[in-house]
Amino acid sequence: MAPIWKADIEITQEDAARWIEEQFGALAPARLEPLGVGWDNVAFLVNGQFVFRFPRRQVAAALIARESRWLPRLAPHVPLPIPWPRFVGQPTPDRPYPFSGYALIPGKTACRLAWTEAERAQTAPALARFLSALHRIPVTAETYATAPHDDIRRADLPFRAPKIRERLQAIAPYLPDIHLSALLDLLDRLAVTPPHAERPCWVHGDLYARHLLVADDHRLCGVIDWGDVHLGDPALDISLAFSFLPPAARPLFREAYGGIDDAVWDRARFRALHYGATLSAYGLDVGDEEIRAIGEYALRAVIEP
Repeated sequence: MAPIWKADIEITQEDAARWIEEQFGALAPARLEPLGVGWDNVAFLVNGQFVFRFPRRQVAAALIARESRWLPRLAPHVPLPIPWPRFVGQPTPDRPYPFSGYALIPGKTACRLAWTEAERAQTAPALARFLSALHRIPVTAETYATAPHDDIRRADLPFRAPKIRERLQAIAPYLPDIHLSALLDLLDRLAVTPPHAERPCWVHGDLYARHLLVADDHRLCGVIDWGDVHLGDPALDISLAFSFLPPAARPLFREAYGGIDDAVWDRARFRALHYGATLSAYGLDVGDEEIRAIGEYALRAVIEP
């Protein structure tokens, strides 16, 4: 397993239940069902009502705290449900990281459903309206001074480009249907796109199919996993137009969002390349077929104009 996504600690279901009961006695006896394991966290459904997430890596501990502080301020402004942390667990000697719990948002992650291109396209207006509302939340001077910013250079294209190139070259032998030379040419062209020069706005920061909740009829019903929320470049989130939507739906997305200039659009396409390469590499490395499929779809879709 590659070090970038290797866990610092292993969290068993029994451990999680004990920690919840110790700090939130009203939930005892805690009945847990596994929901999934991601790069940063492991998640459990608790008593059929709440989702609890436990960091697996030190870097994720700060992200849990970030969600707990900022999501209650953002939730009233967006047109879809997002997590609203109700339980915030504190570190203890046998568990070095905080954890959090929020009311279950019904739905499945988008990577768990099979999608036709038409079904993907139908989500374009709802995705665009959600992101437009998020990106237009007013940012006061106090918020600007205290909120997290892009501290890991997510939107620094020249900084990110070499790693994307390396991953594309590494995964190409395992994904024979992708066009490596075309992807590398596109990467080089997009890497010189002018950076975001306007005042940063609220962004999810890590938005791809596993962080979208959908109903069985493929209707969008929530957005989860906000550990990377910060004030930054809206292109980070608009990348969904390239990583998740088919090319034919992009004009509809752009119209519903409103006001996306060409530089933002190109930076979003670059970010979709990042997701395609990174998710494909992760899925291949750990045997996660759902994530690999998300990445491969993005690599095929991002080539299309």
